Amino acid sequence: MNQALVECIPNFSDGRRQDVIDAISREISSVPGVHVLDRHSDADHNRTVISFAGAPEAVSQAAFAAIARAAKLIDLDHQRGVHPRIGATDVVPFVPLAGYEMANCVELARSLGRRVADELAIPVYLYEAAATRPDRVNLENLRRGEYEGLKESIAGDPARAPDFGPKRLGKAGATVIGARAPLIAYNVYLASGDVEIAKKVATAVRQSSGGLRYVKALGMLVEGRAQVSMNLTDFTHTPLARVVELVRREAARYGVAVKHAELVGLIPQSALFDAAQWYLQLDDFKHDQVLETRLFAAFSADQDVAFLDRLASGSPTPGGGSAAAYAGAMAAGLVAMVARLTQGKKKYAAVELRMNAIVEQAEHLRRELQAGVTADSRAFEDVLGAMRLPKETDQEKAKRSQAIEQSSQHAAAVPLATASHAVEALELAAEVAANGNLNAASDAASAGALARAALTAAAMNVRVNAASIQDRAAAASWAAELSRLEARAMEAEKRLQGALLERVGIDSQGAGV
Repeated sequence: MNQALVECIPNFSDGRRQDVIDAISREISSVPGVHVLDRHSDADHNRTVISFAGAPEAVSQAAFAAIARAAKLIDLDHQRGVHPRIGATDVVPFVPLAGYEMANCVELARSLGRRVADELAIPVYLYEAAATRPDRVNLENLRRGEYEGLKESIAGDPARAPDFGPKRLGKAGATVIGARAPLIAYNVYLASGDVEIAKKVATAVRQSSGGLRYVKALGMLVEGRAQVSMNLTDFTHTPLARVVELVRREAARYGVAVKHAELVGLIPQSALFDAAQWYLQLDDFKHDQVLETRLFAAFSADQDVAFLDRLASGSPTPGGGSAAAYAGAMAAGLVAMVARLTQGKKKYAAVELRMNAIVEQAEHLRRELQAGVTADSRAFEDVLGAMRLPKETDQEKAKRSQAIEQSSQHAAAVPLATASHAVEALELAAEVAANGNLNAASDAASAGALARAALTAAAMNVRVNAASIQDRAAAASWAAELSRLEARAMEAEKRLQGALLERVGIDSQGAGV
């Protein structure tokens, strides 16, 4: 596992019954290590979207618990709403966060799909990056005919056979599970009650009918007003402002204006920056011109001091795992510094492109390791919270035991990610020591030393947590991964030492020849 954070945004086919929505939300938030980020319900759509994030295993468990609860509380034979749906839990996308690989999200989606099918007997379809067939990449293909149509065709039509589970629908319907990039769910309300206008605008806007790429759109009637309901699947290629202006222009053809718009769930900050830059015509706008961005950077040094103060306090968090991530972040920062000191120098023109790439890699690692400082503290706090759960009855003991197991696995996964990133930083340190600016050779050596310290400390935290879990197969896989990482680190250290001896006549410990 390369990273410990993933987001999940399941859509449930009920937006009207608050008790049902609350019950599903409680299932999610009760899983240690999971943080609910947002909840959005729409009565006309009769749909609720819940966004939550955390360690992959915890997020998968929360998603399963929510699917199981929704299956008991939502009956699609009676559910109605304007939004298309095929299941009580209609769609469950996983989104990689903080560098978590899409391939890992695909495996997470498929693993959850198998579990939902096996334990809940709910048919599961895989979509987007997790799709097993080209015709199942797009969600609208899987929703065609909705619950009622799928109920009739699932058994007899091979094209509608699920990826996992029975070829029949119960009252919970089917569930679509997948992995995708961040998506913006954006609805525009028109100053009209004519749904046909919304449908025509949606046709003009969406990619499938010749509109904008990476835009999906439907026209529907919500609260007596025409709505263009959209999903922007890649705002980096089709910016939000471009979508808004096309909707505005197409609506104007029918003499209708845009009344207002809404977001469903969360939106990446950079999408708002892009929209602001476009509408304000700030051609040379840079993100650090935003007051809060500049303030965050200015006070980050104070935050570092505060971290060191907390580290020295009598509190169990932050502890060794956080310190490991902090050391790794410093290593990555030094690598980036050496690479930047090499850029633009005629003497190093031959490695200019590679140094550009190393800067990007090192900055990515630095961000991941900085996030790991907080993630490790939270993981251990979750373990402590699980241990404090009541244990009077057999049911309470079982729930507590399960919570301790899940949180302990999370507490091992976080430093394992730190160890992986530390090795990558060490390998980059060896590379900049060999090819980077000679005047910064000592900085490259320092980066290597810090990266090795981060690996050693993180590995210790993984092994301690692995010793306490019941899943011995998982513990064995972590031990094997640590062995691979330590072998890579030894090779990188040899390259680093060789480069230093050749270029400046010292080894990685600073001894002269």
